[in-house]
Amino acid sequence: MAETVSVKGNPVSLSGPALNIGDTAPEVIVATKDLKEKKVGGRKEKIQLIITLPSLDTSVCEMETKKFNEMLAKYTDIDVNVISMDLPFAQDRFCESYGIKNITTASDFRYRDMEKYGVIIGEGALKGLAARAVFIADKEGKIVYKQLVPEITNEPDYESVLKALDALK
Repeated sequence: MAETVSVKGNPVSLSGPALNIGDTAPEVIVATKDLKEKKVGGRKEKIQLIITLPSLDTSVCEMETKKFNEMLAKYTDIDVNVISMDLPFAQDRFCESYGIKNITTASDFRYRDMEKYGVIIGEGALKGLAARAVFIADKEGKIVYKQLVPEITNEPDYESVLKALDALK
């Protein structure tokens, strides 16, 4: 069953299955800012932090990405991915402009795989973009943390994410 979030107070449905803690993080392919394909999800050598957001070209998404970049600098043993539908060229410019070096920005423009995470907005003005969500997958590929931000114009609860990451160390 699909979940819902709000955009400026108006509810919108999300496309794809509602993933829960304990589910396997689906393996998806995204494009990095240098146009290389990267597999995210599934079993990996590192814990994965999978962050989805609508577009780096909005103030809330910009702030969120900059905060995660700063907060996660010390977590070198975690694979951090911020995924949006922005084109890799725009993501590259964004990272260059703001000195984003501690996380990977990636685009789902090519395969639209993030629907497997149930985070693609299915209706309204933002239809086709990713909702604001945070998943943590352990090395076995199991989802151990999920935060679907109820109002897309709000930032996630960063402290909750950091606590969940610290609990895995």
